[in-house]
Amino acid sequence: MAKHEHVRVAVIGSGFGGLGAAVRLRREGITDFVVLERADSVGGTWRDNSYPGCACDVPSHLYSFSFAPNPDWPRTFSGQRHIRAYLEHVTDTFRLRPHIRLNHEVMTMRWDGDELRWEIETSQGSLTADVVVSATGPLSDPKIPEIPGLAGFPGKVFHSARWDHDYDLTGKRVAMIGTGASAIQIVPAIQPKVAALTLFQRTPPWVMPRLDRAITGAERWLHRTLPATGTARRGLLWGIRELQVSAFTKRPNELGLVESLAKANMNRAIKDPALRAKLTPSYRIGCKRILLSSEYYPALARPNVDVVASGLREVRGSTVVAADGTETEVDAIVFGTGFHVTDMPIAERVVGADGRTLAETWKDGMESLRGATAAGFPNWMTIIGPNTGLGNSSMILMIESQLNYLADYMRQLDVLGGRAALAARPSAVGAWNRKVQDRMERTVWKAGGCNSWYLDANGRNTTLWPGTTGEFRRETRRVDLAEYEVLRPAPAQEPARAPLEKETVK
Repeated sequence: MAKHEHVRVAVIGSGFGGLGAAVRLRREGITDFVVLERADSVGGTWRDNSYPGCACDVPSHLYSFSFAPNPDWPRTFSGQRHIRAYLEHVTDTFRLRPHIRLNHEVMTMRWDGDELRWEIETSQGSLTADVVVSATGPLSDPKIPEIPGLAGFPGKVFHSARWDHDYDLTGKRVAMIGTGASAIQIVPAIQPKVAALTLFQRTPPWVMPRLDRAITGAERWLHRTLPATGTARRGLLWGIRELQVSAFTKRPNELGLVESLAKANMNRAIKDPALRAKLTPSYRIGCKRILLSSEYYPALARPNVDVVASGLREVRGSTVVAADGTETEVDAIVFGTGFHVTDMPIAERVVGADGRTLAETWKDGMESLRGATAAGFPNWMTIIGPNTGLGNSSMILMIESQLNYLADYMRQLDVLGGRAALAARPSAVGAWNRKVQDRMERTVWKAGGCNSWYLDANGRNTTLWPGTTGEFRRETRRVDLAEYEVLRPAPAQEPARAPLEKETVK
């Protein structure tokens, strides 16, 4: 990258959000942009998470771009390898590679109010941009808790999102920390090969059967030959999930039937009453993300698996100690402890108009306007921003809505003409977030009786959207200029003129 290169738009990250933004910019006729990616390939979370058993819990035909349907998904719920291949295919199909700068980690982004542009420092040099689209995503930076003694553990330690494929778990004693979406896929994948597996469970999850199957050749042929059938399939999957939203957001007490189905899923595999008691949640289903697996409970019932109903407290040499005092000798520790979702590290690297970082601005909780823009950060937009997450459907739907907003944002800048920037008004950001948080109070995520990664340190749900994906699309279809202040460069001051010398009268 050339020193002081300037582009119209800089996109940060090359996962679904970043690649989607790149495609949308090209479709809007904007080609003066770069995609800055810190890794050596595209794919985002589907590049980073390559642990055994990694797969999506959203049906394949809904977990793909509407503008890039894939008629050849091999399974109803696709694995990591196929999703990553799909993203590579999108990159090539839409000719995005000339715009992508691999191994370019963004170190700082600083707003220049005089020039109305962003100064960006990367690991490979610097550039400036009129607009920044931050698409780093909330599931990009793994979180490992601070455990006393962990540094002195003589065995192998890694996070699920940084899986060490060179380390063979065969015959090893393994501690699995956490029971989230990654852990319930890892456990059945590694259970047959390890000597012993100890699962540290602070809170049991609700687990529904994962109705996965191979998609037949006839189905794939039909979707290739008649693309409308794939569109119809996607629409049906979307519609079913839209109908489910009201139970999560307005009537959590209606979820009792779903709890019965989840208990039946557990009871089929878990016959030991003591183990069943450990695995039965005490909160309303949906308060934490509902997980999908038909293999998790059978794996836990195997003789080489032990469930410790407690979190990890400390490590003493090769011994892991649970909060309840349980001690276990292990050879490896695998953390499935999630990500920095409400405290994203990228926020430390974004410096706004008043000289404060985004992290400082969000110290009391993340807030944005329509999940996209933040007060004090002109011409900066985030994909999968605050309160855009989902508890039951495909994030690709939300991403595409935000791409609509991005497209109109760029159109508004063009209409304004000349050098201009849009700065979200604090009053608009506040009004939007009050509305979202008021609606959040009656959702299962706040009223369901659990503590989840959806909540920030202050107990606010700054992660999920309390409505349907259709509603969010309507809310982000257009940019309302009344919610923004239009910034222009300060007028150039004329140089001061030297005072005239008085003429001497002779």
